[in-house]
Amino acid sequence: MADDTPLLDTLAAMTAASVESCSLEPRELMLARIAALAAAGAPPASYLANAGTASDLGITLEDVQGVLIAIAPIVGTARTVSAAGNIARALGFAIAAIEAEVDAELAAEGD
Repeated sequence: MADDTPLLDTLAAMTAASVESCSLEPRELMLARIAALAAAGAPPASYLANAGTASDLGITLEDVQGVLIAIAPIVGTARTVSAAGNIARALGFAIAAIEAEVDAELAAEGD
């Protein structure tokens, strides 16, 4: 593991071990992870850490909404609404990061 990102490296290793040991298809695994994040009351950063993979697997906002609807009777209204808000914040962070990257590229082209 790299010395500069020990936490991220550990999380990546844990995720890799989970994926290798799981019999679910990648898309099903990601939907299960989203459900687990919601049930655990995960913060926006946790959703953001999984957003790229979810997107790569073709998971849509409608899919995520379906997961939240499915787990609402189990985890409760407050946890489900909190998850929806945290997902929205994570998407906002991702959009802001992309906008900043595009702005930086445009500024570099203008130089």
